[in-house]
Amino acid sequence: QVQLVESGGGWVQAGGSLRLSCAVSGSIFSINTMRWYRQVPGKQRELVAGLTSGGVTNYADSVKGRFIISRDNAKNTVELQMNSLKPEDTGVYYCYAGGVKGYSGSYYGVNWGQGTQVTVSS
Repeated sequence: QVQLVESGGGWVQAGGSLRLSCAVSGSIFSINTMRWYRQVPGKQRELVAGLTSGGVTNYADSVKGRFIISRDNAKNTVELQMNSLKPEDTGVYYCYAGGVKGYSGSYYGVNWGQGTQVTVSS
């Protein structure tokens, strides 16, 4: 079983910064992809940023140049540095881990954190 725990959300004024962290725990040999998603009420969860174990990143157009995703493969953690925040960045941010392989050689299913609220005021 795999657990993801996010931290670092909160309230910030527009133009400010926040740093989100996600720790993945369990009997884990490797994690292929780690991503951050966000969701606002009434809308689908959307991809914000992703990072593979090989270092390939992808970002939503709306956050390019402002957000930076990073990970520590040894610690199974992923972070999202959010700069120049805008009110439209408000939402619940979820950590996702994909391609999680256990020491047994088996892969775990889809893995999500519980979410952390980010509120950006204008």
